[in-house]
Amino acid sequence: MKIELSYFGKSRFWVLILSILTLGACKSTKTITSGEVDSRMSAKNIIDNHYTNQPNFRTLSGRIKIDYSNGEESQGVNVSLRMEKDKVIWMSAPLGMLKAHITPNKVSFYNKLQNEYFDGDFSYLSQVLGTELDFDKVQNLLLGNAVLDLRKERFTSSITEGNYQLKPKKVRDLFKILFQVEPKNFKIVTQQISQPDNFRQLQAKYTYQNVSDNVLPDEIKILAEDKGELTTIDLSFRNLELNKSMSFPYKVPKGFDKITLK
Repeated sequence: MKIELSYFGKSRFWVLILSILTLGACKSTKTITSGEVDSRMSAKNIIDNHYTNQPNFRTLSGRIKIDYSNGEESQGVNVSLRMEKDKVIWMSAPLGMLKAHITPNKVSFYNKLQNEYFDGDFSYLSQVLGTELDFDKVQNLLLGNAVLDLRKERFTSSITEGNYQLKPKKVRDLFKILFQVEPKNFKIVTQQISQPDNFRQLQAKYTYQNVSDNVLPDEIKILAEDKGELTTIDLSFRNLELNKSMSFPYKVPKGFDKITLK
């Protein structure tokens, strides 16, 4: 049996969580504070510094506390996260009630509460978030990197609230993008993608921490707007560890119904 699921269907909460979890975060007791901006620094130098300061690790694990609200209902959940860089992102809710397995070629998850599962490509994440996604973009969002390759486009820079702000020199036809970069480690402070014609906007705001000499997100506040409906999700990770040996067990239980997204 197949179950068709629209964006506002009965599993909407879990679809949103799986989508927004790819904009993950991590929490510890040491938070990175911003340095001083240099008004003489060019947009190219800001972008070069952003890519010079990429995190260097093999695996990441931790727990994510998620608080979700859409104005009508609020929910909270704690999720375990495991990640092998460039290869797999794995998530599990308590008692394995929800489990997800994301690779460069596939997005999969199952939900024991409703005896259903999804197995497909990145089109469902792209549909929910309103922008084309692939594994690299998901991983960049998770690590606090620019979701788009800033080196492939020319930007103008300005200073806003003590951060560098980057905007494309060439205006895009279908959507608008904006990035703010903090001056100490040149990590993303704000990423914003909007589709004004479709009344859709996705914004992620980051704070950072230092973990084993890697600057990684500490908390992320997500704001997603779709045709006037506003969803907010706050995430913080706990017990973050790097470069541990780990496995990524995933198997859909027998008898579950397959979800198809329309």
